[in-house]
Amino acid sequence: MRRAAVLLLLLLAACDPSAAPVVVTLGDSVAAGASCACQPFPALYASSQHATNVNLARSGATAADVRAAVPAEKAVFASATEVVIMIGANDMAGDFDDPSKYPAVATGVQDDVESTIKAIEAVHRTRVVVLGYWNVVLDGKVAAKTYGADKVSDSESATAVVNKALQTAATQTGSTYIPTDAAFHGPDGSNDPTTLLAPDGDHPNAAGQRAIAALIPPLP
Repeated sequence: MRRAAVLLLLLLAACDPSAAPVVVTLGDSVAAGASCACQPFPALYASSQHATNVNLARSGATAADVRAAVPAEKAVFASATEVVIMIGANDMAGDFDDPSKYPAVATGVQDDVESTIKAIEAVHRTRVVVLGYWNVVLDGKVAAKTYGADKVSDSESATAVVNKALQTAATQTGSTYIPTDAAFHGPDGSNDPTTLLAPDGDHPNAAGQRAIAALIPPLP
């Protein structure tokens, strides 16, 4: 019932030039607001832009899942003023313990995100914003307690290759790439991000969600 109402709202928006802009978000548990009894960044950003929020993010989603979801959501993308994508952390999750697999994971993320953006543009050319990660696995005090020094180093490497893949996908498709690491780790990367994270050390808390929302540029 809720989906039908959203589609009706989007149809009306497409027919009415004076209707509120529409922001569509594709992503994983970060964008879905997991582990935080708060509004996730898609809702915060849309509200700040007086836009309709269509959050298609799902916990556990991979870049391939997002790519596969596009055909069924053509009506949504046809009305989008902007599409925000934050995906790729779960692609790394299964291979985090084997750094030799990081390049292959990154290649898959890049290919899937590029294909996702091209599929969206085939429906409707609109601004696409791709967000990077501050960390694709645990961070802050939880990471320090859970991982040894080597694993903390691996988490930095894993995050770097995923972010590079996302940045390349954005560049190749003429999209906008926005890093989030400085918002969590500070401009020199030395800040402890624990105060921006939920107790699981993996997802943003309310302050972290606000920090991500604040990075996305105003709607054109």
